[in-house]
Parts: sequence; structure tokens; C-alpha cells
Amino acid sequence: MSLADEVDPQPVLASETVYHGLVWDVRRDLVDLGVAGHVQRDLVEHPGAVAVLALDEQDRIALVQQYRHPVGVREWEIPAGLLDLDGEDPLVTAARELAEEADLAAESWAVLLDYVTSPGFTDEAIRIYVARGLSEIPPAERHTRSGEEHGMSLCFVPLDEALEAVLSGRLHNPHTVIAILSAQAFRSRGWAGLRPADSAWPQWERLHRPAPRSAPPERGGDHGIQRQE
Repeated sequence: MSLADEVDPQPVLASETVYHGLVWDVRRDLVDLGVAGHVQRDLVEHPGAVAVLALDEQDRIALVQQYRHPVGVREWEIPAGLLDLDGEDPLVTAARELAEEADLAAESWAVLLDYVTSPGFTDEAIRIYVARGLSEIPPAERHTRSGEEHGMSLCFVPLDEALEAVLSGRLHNPHTVIAILSAQAFRSRGWAGLRPADSAWPQWERLHRPAPRSAPPERGGDHGIQRQE
């Protein structure tokens, strides 16, 4: 047996957008699960995102501190950003976010890992790259930060120290935690097994492929629909 997630989308009988947000929407689907019946599910439609574990020659990673309003915390994170520009390749987005958030450029790129953040209620997919051969962006060419990014701090932390911060419960940002744990695993292998930066990313390709939409379901009754819990 090959241990791998199985792509097996089930038929959507009806779909409607019930909320339009600034970044993401909420969609309500009626899904046909065959012998398991029909279920109604609300899901957050997300454009996807990329993150960058930037590693220097001393095995230190670049972390930025950013305020996250939903949890009221200034988190230490690896640079990251949304895939919200139509037609922009994820690798291009990652390089842009590294420059905008950390004032850094990189010569070498590879895929560290891909994951979906919370598949029970959102289609958000994130690709994390590892970037090496770092150099500073000249001051005159640096991005002017605003909003939560205004005045954000940058620090370089040894990977071992970052790992201890994760294991002791001092770092909580999900893509940062996952990136640090994965980097430690790859480093123990001599970085063997990293995928090329342009490797296929089926989750992102699915998000950015137009999908047909059916008419909204009738409101007359539940008709045996299992509601989301």
C-alpha cells in the first residue's frame, strides 16, 4: 500500500455563496456521498498561501514578528502571504513575500512541504518553500510596509533554538511550527528529498481551476440532509 491521500471529490448537487468577505467567502454545498446520503456543508473558500523558511549559512532561519488580531498575539513567523494575485506563480509570490516582509532575496529555492490547514471547514492550501543563498535587498529598493506589517521586527534564530521554542510551546503559528519541524527532519537527512521549487501542487491547481456551480438548493425542507457539526 502506498500511504498517500486519495483525491476523490464527491458530486456537489447544489452550491451557493452565503457570505462574501474581504479575503475569503463562505460557500454552502449539498454533497452526494452515495450510500451515506446527502450532507450539507459550509466551507471557507480561500485563495491559498505560501510561506518561506529562509535559511542562512549558519543554519539560522529568518523570523518576522506580526500582530494577529483574531488571537491578539504578536507572533514570530516565517515570511508568508496570500496567493491573491491572479496568474501569479506561487514561487514568484514566495520570493515577493520574502522581499516585502524580510528585505531578503534568495538564490536557491526548493519545496519544503505542502499542507491543507483545516480540511474540515476550509479549502486553504499552503506551500512552504526553503530558500537559501540569502542576500539583503538594498534599502532604496525595499517595500514600504503598512497595517499589521508596519514596523515588524526581523531576527535570525538558529534552527535548533527555533525547534526548542516550538517544543516548549513558545511558538504557535502553524506554518512556522510545521516548517521548523520539517526542516529539522530534512536536515537530519542532509536535506535529501527536497522537491524542486516548480513541483506540481495539485491542491493549489484545484483551487485556481474554475468549477461549475449548480443552482442553490430549495428551502422547502431538509430532505434527509445531515447538517454540519
